[in-house]
Formats: sequence, C-alpha cells, structure tokens
Amino acid sequence: MKKYINKLALSICLLGFITPAFAQSADEIFRAVGSPHNPKVQISFNRYYTAEGHAALTKKIADAHPNLVKRVSIGKSYEGRDMWMLQITNFEKGEADRKPGFYIDGNIHSNEIQGAEISIYTAWYLTENYGDVDYITKMLDDRIFYIIPTINPDARNDYMKQPNTGSSPRSGMIPLDDDRDGLFDEDAPDDLDGNGSITQMRRKSSTGNFILDPKDPRKMIVVGVDDNVPANVQRYEMLGQEGIDNDGDGLVNEDRVGYYDPNRDWAWKWQPDYIQRGAYKYPFSVPENRNVADFVLAHPNIAGGQSYHNSGGMILRGPGAQEDLSTYNRADIRIYDAIGRKGEKIMPGYNYLVVYKDLYSVFGGELDWMYGSRGIYTFSNEIFTRFAYYKNNEGGQNLNYDIDTELLMGDAFEPWKPYNHPTYGEIEIGGFKKNFGRATPGFMLEEELHRNMAFTLYHAYHMPNLSIPEVKEKDLGGGLREITAYIQNDRLMPTHASQDLKYKIERPDFISISGVDVQAGMVVDNEDRDFTREQKTEPQKLRIDNIPGNSIVKVRWIVSGRGKYTITVDSAKGGIVSR
Repeated sequence: MKKYINKLALSICLLGFITPAFAQSADEIFRAVGSPHNPKVQISFNRYYTAEGHAALTKKIADAHPNLVKRVSIGKSYEGRDMWMLQITNFEKGEADRKPGFYIDGNIHSNEIQGAEISIYTAWYLTENYGDVDYITKMLDDRIFYIIPTINPDARNDYMKQPNTGSSPRSGMIPLDDDRDGLFDEDAPDDLDGNGSITQMRRKSSTGNFILDPKDPRKMIVVGVDDNVPANVQRYEMLGQEGIDNDGDGLVNEDRVGYYDPNRDWAWKWQPDYIQRGAYKYPFSVPENRNVADFVLAHPNIAGGQSYHNSGGMILRGPGAQEDLSTYNRADIRIYDAIGRKGEKIMPGYNYLVVYKDLYSVFGGELDWMYGSRGIYTFSNEIFTRFAYYKNNEGGQNLNYDIDTELLMGDAFEPWKPYNHPTYGEIEIGGFKKNFGRATPGFMLEEELHRNMAFTLYHAYHMPNLSIPEVKEKDLGGGLREITAYIQNDRLMPTHASQDLKYKIERPDFISISGVDVQAGMVVDNEDRDFTREQKTEPQKLRIDNIPGNSIVKVRWIVSGRGKYTITVDSAKGGIVSR
C-alpha cells in the first residue's frame, strides 16, 4: 500500500498541485543573476499553458503571496470563463488603488499566445523578487500592477486544443456566418491527418507549378515561366490548407471560427466592418473587451499600459490611423520615444514603430482607446522576431527549414504523407505545425518573456513619482506666515497626458494644506520675480492642471496661526504624498 501512496504523491507533485517534497535544498542551488532564487511557486517557462492552466497559475501565485497579490475576476468571457486579473502591490503600504497603476494584458488575438506567458512571468517575477531586489521592492511599495494574462481565454483554448494553423483563429468564439448561407462556423479547416495542426495539401499534377526541392524533400519550389523542368520530374499543385467541403457548397474552409477581430472593437475612431475589416457590431460589442473597459474606466489611477501580441519584433505606439495623427502631440511623443527607444536596446531585434505609418491602419484598436480615451501611455508589443534564431537578420527562403533542422531537431515540420481526399482524390498532406513560426520555441521562451517584462517595468518605473522635497517658511509679521512647498515629479511621465489635459479626462491634481488657517493660496510661476497666480476660492486646496515629468511645481499659502501643518498632494495618476 505504501508504494501506491508514494506514487500518488509523486503524481500530484508532478501535476503541480503542491510543491514537490523533493525540491532542491538551498545548498544544492547556485543563484543565477537576475532570476528569483528558489521561488515559492515553481513554474516552467519553456512551454505554454491553456486558459485553465493560467487560471491555476494565477491562483498559485496569489495563494503564495497574500500580502502582495489579490486575484479577482473582472467578468466572464463569451463562453463563460472567468477573466482572472492579478492585482500586485504591497497591500500593507498605502491605499492600493490610489497608487499609480500599470495595466497589462495579452492574447487578445487567440493565436498570439506569448503575451499571456509574459504576463504570468511578470507576476511571478515581481512577487518572487519582492524583498530581495530593491528595484522590485520599491516598485511594489509605490505602484500597483493590474495583470490579465489572457483577455481571449475561449479562443486561446480553441487555438491550443483544436486543429489550427499558426495564424488561426485570430478571432474570438462568437459564431458568425462568414459565407452568408444561414449556417455558422460550419466549414472550418479539418485535421485530416489527425496531428492537431492544419497543414497544407498538395497533389501530383502534370500541369502543376511546383516541384520538390532536390536538396530538401520537405520544400516545394515554384516553377518559373522560363524554367526548363525535365519531363521526368514530378510536378505538384498546391490545394491550400487541410480541409473538406463540410457544407456541400463547393468551397473548402470558407466559414471558419469567427470572423471578427477583437482588436477592432474599441471605442476610439471605431469604423464598421466595411471600412475596418474585423469590426463587430458596435464598439465594445465583444464582451471580453467590455470587461476590460469597465475595469479601466473604474481605475483612474492607471497611468501606463501594455498589450502583448505576436509577432515580428515590434514596439508599437499609436496612432493607428493617419486621421488620428493630431491626437499625439509633441510633448507626449517625446515620452513615447524615450521609452520606445529604450525598448529597442532591451530587446535586440525589435523595432520601435508607429502603427499607421510603419505597419497598417487600425481603427478601433485597444492601443488608441487607452491613450485617446483615457490618457494612458500605452504600447503594444509584437512578440518574437526571426532575428532571435541566429541573432542576425540573415535567412532567406530556406530559413524555416534550417531552423527546423538545426535548432528544433525536425520537430516543427510534419512530413508529407498520402491521403485519399473525398474531392481531390489522392493527395499528400504536410507542412509546418501550428506551434512554429509565430510562437517562440520553448528553449528561447524565457529570455523573450524576461526582456519584454524588463521593457514594461521600465515603462512602469517612469509613471509619475511625486514627492515634497522642500518646504520654506517666511514670517510676514502680524501673525502671518508664508509657506512655499516644492512638489517634485522625478520621472518621465506627467500626471496628465496632453490628451488628458485637452479633453479634461481626469480631475486636476490637488495640493492642500491643513492644520492652519489659510488666508490665501497661489501657484508660484516664477519664484525669483515673485510671479504668482492666486486661487481665490478654497485657497487651502489648490487645483493644479498638471505636474510635468522631471519637473517641480511650486505652490504658496499665506497662513495664520502657529499650529503644525500637513501638506498633501493628491493626484489621480500620481498617487498621494504628504509632508
């Protein structure tokens, strides 16, 4: 009986439900710089997790660090899954939702899976390093992170558990009638060879315009008009992705899951589907996006944001469309540029780009809604670049085959094999599997996660950081005193982005004094020349439009009484500080 109990315990440990009793002791481990040492939560970052896997990991992290993490559901997905968020800060210091907040999400497109892993890695790294690494400790004392690993959990599971290509599904799981025949999602690709991926179909044909590469039978070569192909060389025609005509309409794979694009659903410069392909019914008609928007709207402390996509190695900022160019003014672009260019250094092979100018036009994107509607400095990273394979930009048309052979030991390619197709007859099926191309290979994944996290933490570090470094007093006689306070913001980001100031999205910052009788209050524009602007109503609580980055705002009160006083700065995005 004992051996069966031991086997059961081992199985439970391997499944990750408890910390293995045979985990290494401290004298068996040498710490690698930059990584948590013997963490409370053991996670393998050389693989990907389903929506249920991520739900379990968020619970483990929250359970292991109750003083740093609150795990909440911000709502349900279309298919009824909880959208789990980890709120991470030192909850024992300050009021959590009054600290400058940083929002992170990933996986809005279901096949773009790395973003969820980066989000989990970030939560794990922050919590496991708190108290050990000063940078992280200070970050969680002063800031709060709102992390949703996947905002498309339904379709993430579909991508992983159902037959797909590396690029499908991009949509969510709300059924649509793509071919307008009255049926919904009835003719998706079919996994004819049962390997879990949708690869390619080819057929021998005397008039085909492909031949086998004589050096590599995996590869098909296009026959050019001037190529002299010997008569004895077998020609092929390519028939597209694996599938059959499921609905008998003469077409193959024409009504797959979706199609709508969740990242064309946000309420900023939204356009209908006939203008912006992928738009759904109206802004926030996708329930997962509505849940995110409701949360962000309820948290005016969010000053920075990051959304993770794949692929191509890009650090993207708005605007998404040229029509929106005036939204991003020079002052805010300087901040975006400083952070984005630092990202190019942190993530070799990545390029800092502007969506409309360097990629394509996007209407109704999350990136623009976060900044345009909420004044939140937001980036969208396209995770993974082919540069990472050989640490250069060389490659050409054989690169994927070289990678499969030299780095992945043949694991990425499904060899061609015969199949009797009901429409096409004798064909062959083969090609690259769905987990190759866009998804980072396991042996490279942790580096990818760490570098993207490091960029995001740099962004979060430069949210407003307010202090009151100096207060001066001057006796005016007659029982009056002049009190001048210096309010410093020593980070890049102001307490109000230009877009925020333009549309008055958030309230002003308040600088107040208590404990004395205030006779007058004013903003000091030029201390040397004694230029001030008086606030005649409620002078004890001065309203400040903005505290710019890397600057000092000076305020002054004329007060009576000799009691002790307290000066408090109250900023929606900059937090609360007192002296």
